[in-house]
Amino acid sequence: MGYAGYSPGHKVADSLTPFQQALRSLPLEVAQDILELIEKLTRNVVRNPGDEKFRRVKTSNAKIAAAVEQAPTMIDVMQEMGWVQDGDSLVLPPSVRLAHEVHVVGIIDAKDHYKKEAENERRRQLRANKSVDAEKEELARKMELDRKEKESEGRVTRGSVAKPLGDGPNVMRAGDIGIGKSSGGMMLGERGAESV
Repeated sequence: MGYAGYSPGHKVADSLTPFQQALRSLPLEVAQDILELIEKLTRNVVRNPGDEKFRRVKTSNAKIAAAVEQAPTMIDVMQEMGWVQDGDSLVLPPSVRLAHEVHVVGIIDAKDHYKKEAENERRRQLRANKSVDAEKEELARKMELDRKEKESEGRVTRGSVAKPLGDGPNVMRAGDIGIGKSSGGMMLGERGAESV
């Protein structure tokens, strides 16, 4: 028996950090695209921590503006990472260091979470569609009626009887038309032997 009564392989789920909670607050429909964008921005800062061009993101940029319009909580996610709103830009102060192990890995984990959620949602939709499929229900009802009709006819009490087919198929053979039979005539080689 393991620690605190748990079996050795039992893992207790850790509570989510505020960063993880912010990542999971994105709408399911657009989460993968938004996370791809945030991951790209984060990787750029992690690879080039001192480069100011990667530490400032204009929210008026077409791609960023479209992402924020689809998922306004994207700003919350970035602020949770340390980004600060500065006019029409998000700025990462020099004192904030993004770490690959925390931020990029956290984004990757969130992408996995959303993949599972999308799969679960797809399964829920399939289950919902199965219960509503009227065509299948109608077919099942007809099959049940056919089954009851067959039962009402009763059991089969006599088996099938084979019918005589006669002498078999009418086949003509080569011998029937004279092919391969001798007509009693002599062959060329035989005549020469008689005349000598």
